[in-house]
Amino acid sequence: MMSRTQITLEPEIQRRARKRAGEMGISLAEYVRRLVMRDLGGLQPATTPSAVFDLGASGGSDIARTKDEMLAQAFAAQRPKPNRT
Repeated sequence: MMSRTQITLEPEIQRRARKRAGEMGISLAEYVRRLVMRDLGGLQPATTPSAVFDLGASGGSDIARTKDEMLAQAFAAQRPKPNRT
C-alpha cells in the first residue's frame, strides 16, 4: 500500500520534471517514485500491463510514435540493477 506524500518544488524544477516525465510517458508522481527508488537502491516494482497500455492516457504522449522506446523502458525497469560496491 502506498502512502500519500506532498512535496514542494520551485516552479522551474516542477516544469522540467513534468516535461521529463511526459517524455518518458509517465506521470510526475511515477517519475518521482522512480528517482527515489533509484537513489535508495530499492527494488524496482514489477511492471504491470497498465505501465505499457495506459501510456496513451498521460495527457499528450503519442504511443504510436514512441512505442518501441516505451516498451524498452518498461522492460529495462524489470532488469535487476548490478550492485556497485
